[in-house]
Amino acid sequence: MKSIQQCLQERILIIDGAMGTMIQRHKLEEADYRGERFKDWASDLKGNNDLLCLTQPNIIKGIHKLYLEAGADIIETNTFNAQRISLADYHMEPLAYELNFEAAKIAKEAVQEFFADPATNKNGRERAFVAGAIGPLNKTLSLSPDVNNPGFRALTFDEAMSAYYEQVKGLVDGGVDLLLIETIFDTLNAKAAIYAIKKYFNDIGREALPIMISGTITDASGRTLSGQTLEAFYTSVMHAKPLSIGLNCALGASEMRPHIEELSQIASCFTSAYPNAGLPNAMGEYDEQPEQTAHFLEEWAREGFVNIVGGCCGTTPDHIKHIADHVRQFKPRPLPVLEATL
Repeated sequence: MKSIQQCLQERILIIDGAMGTMIQRHKLEEADYRGERFKDWASDLKGNNDLLCLTQPNIIKGIHKLYLEAGADIIETNTFNAQRISLADYHMEPLAYELNFEAAKIAKEAVQEFFADPATNKNGRERAFVAGAIGPLNKTLSLSPDVNNPGFRALTFDEAMSAYYEQVKGLVDGGVDLLLIETIFDTLNAKAAIYAIKKYFNDIGREALPIMISGTITDASGRTLSGQTLEAFYTSVMHAKPLSIGLNCALGASEMRPHIEELSQIASCFTSAYPNAGLPNAMGEYDEQPEQTAHFLEEWAREGFVNIVGGCCGTTPDHIKHIADHVRQFKPRPLPVLEATL
């Protein structure tokens, strides 16, 4: 069976779309989030989407299968906030390992069941990969949350690294194929995740899984929230030797295009891009239709900017299907040939 590196050499791979958007379609209430196990939990749990891996696993598995059917080659675990720092909002810190382990199992089961059924795997793909989704945390290491005390930090590097380490252990034990550090707005947070991954695999004496890294440009200035340009962000994380580096979230495809073009010119690894379905409207909803999103990404594929494409906030299996159909005819971005220097 081909490795992801071999697949990336042959064609543009498709990563899935938004998990939260699809969960919202189920119109779940507080009792749905709680399930039987957490029916007496002291704090509200509605909105804790990662918890659904324990209380509504069939919904999460069903969403994974919809994205696989749409053409996704890479599906992300439902673990964007599944580390103890973010889970503290719900007083669920002790569940961090279990949530990641179960989320990885659900995603792997979805892949196995999908490919075992000829009725669902209609286009004859050989396999799909499960990426352990590692979000940016809800606290930042580079910026103070207190405008009156710019030197204050709500989190230390060691605390962030420890939380990520526990998350990585759960994801790996659950069977993920890749680790995806995504939606990075503070590069120091990403460095904590990178260090946690490297430390974990060094501790267990095992070859590390491939790492995908995806940052977020937050405004028209082309910088991350912590103030880095795209080139500075790229330079700051390349020591991780990632499988791919890319951009997701915050911007729609039309606004993301110049940044993807720039990244394609400077990156020595594979590149990824999964934008939002346009920018949110006044109600926080996303109006960009699947055909519109696919049109933008088709142009990026034609120009040779990308190796991995998909969708972020507001995108659905329909978006992913259109994207897959539009980019199928184009060759992936070739890796640059790097000359050794003295």
